[in-house]
Amino acid sequence: MSAPDAVGSAPTQSPAQRGLSGALAPGVKRREFWSWAFYDFANSGYTTVVLTTVFNTYFVGVVAAGKDWGTLALTSALSLSYLLVMFTMPALGTYADAHRRKRRVLFLSTAGCVLATCLLAGIGPGMVLVGLLVLAVSNYCYCVGESVIAAFLPEIARPGSLGRVSGWGWGFGYFGGMLALGLSLLLVSVLSGKGYDAPVYVPWVMLLTAVLFGLSAIPSFVFLQERSVPSRRRRVSPLRHLVGAWHEVSHFFPDFRLLLLCGAFYQAGIAVVITLAAVYATEAMGFGMAQTMALVFVVNIAAAAGALLFGHFQDRVGHKPALAITLVGWMVMVVVAYLAVDVRVFWVAAVLAGLCMGTSQSAGRAMVGALAPSGRLAEFYALWTFAIQLAAVVGPFSYGLVTWLTSGNHRQALLFTGLFFIVGFVILMRINFARGVQVSDTYRELGYPDEQEGVNHRVHTN
Repeated sequence: MSAPDAVGSAPTQSPAQRGLSGALAPGVKRREFWSWAFYDFANSGYTTVVLTTVFNTYFVGVVAAGKDWGTLALTSALSLSYLLVMFTMPALGTYADAHRRKRRVLFLSTAGCVLATCLLAGIGPGMVLVGLLVLAVSNYCYCVGESVIAAFLPEIARPGSLGRVSGWGWGFGYFGGMLALGLSLLLVSVLSGKGYDAPVYVPWVMLLTAVLFGLSAIPSFVFLQERSVPSRRRRVSPLRHLVGAWHEVSHFFPDFRLLLLCGAFYQAGIAVVITLAAVYATEAMGFGMAQTMALVFVVNIAAAAGALLFGHFQDRVGHKPALAITLVGWMVMVVVAYLAVDVRVFWVAAVLAGLCMGTSQSAGRAMVGALAPSGRLAEFYALWTFAIQLAAVVGPFSYGLVTWLTSGNHRQALLFTGLFFIVGFVILMRINFARGVQVSDTYRELGYPDEQEGVNHRVHTN
């Protein structure tokens, strides 16, 4: 793999290499790429319908009967699932790498999420504890699958095409979310038009979302192939493995460690936007339900466009400069939304947020693929998942804390969120991307003996 320059620029490609076939690794067929991309399409419906639009509102307003503690209970259950992912995913990733079983872990996590989403259909008024438990299980399984599917990216794309292939998959995924949301809204409109209320139509929406997820994910299990050589690393307890992995990354993969820190900060800001955009639109801008739904569609469309188009730019200018541009975009978005009093200005901020969301999430996934050793893809993507889930806990909690300290001032909370993007940008500037790629290449060339300490020593001394 040819190393980029010190700022992370990518090697140039001829026009013939810029199409889909030229972007895929040798031996990877278009069918396999689309089966991989279909998983992004499949799981986006879960996040859009269950976590962002329908079930979260249903739980607070109906299951918890609108009690003051409803939102806190919901976010606490999600935070618990994120913490569980943080502490178990690195060990799961190591297992998948050691035995070349990424596809098995992907299948089990998908089946778990689909089944749990079906069980959400049985959650009615007053079923608070059961509802929280099932939601936490579904979200945990979703996060595991999201991490494992990302680990296939470096096996599918050429090193110089990670950005565009990641962007194509991520952008295609947003259309899955919009399809699930559109069909759900149609179902809600039909049933509510016949006089049925939320306890009747929300269960059908959950079943619809689960079926769409399961059916759309099937190609991934049929056509995806695992090409990495099994690492044969020894299994240890999840906590011990997490500590050991962080120690190893800190000593032998310093630029990947910086990427993890950078991701933890800027993803915290993104988590605020994903989790609380509807709340901000309602509380700060006075949006009604119809406007909020339209807002979600606009953000998703902009995110899809950003992810699909920005990948080409990322491969051309390099991973690091591309991510830096998106972080600057996030900072501008925060300022525009903070100053927005006119609804039209807020819509501009929403479009900008969507563009930045699609590009920054796709760019981060591609950067991990460029810095991760080929024999430890699932493990390194699991560490990236750890950073993202930490962000998912810290970001929304900090937003809620600021609103509490400022007596419900959502504008101040959003302005505070901008600090996450600023810190992420500062850390990004410290990453020596060329050095990180060189370390990854060196590790790949040395092979994967049973005693990992020997490999660590040789990578360090090289």
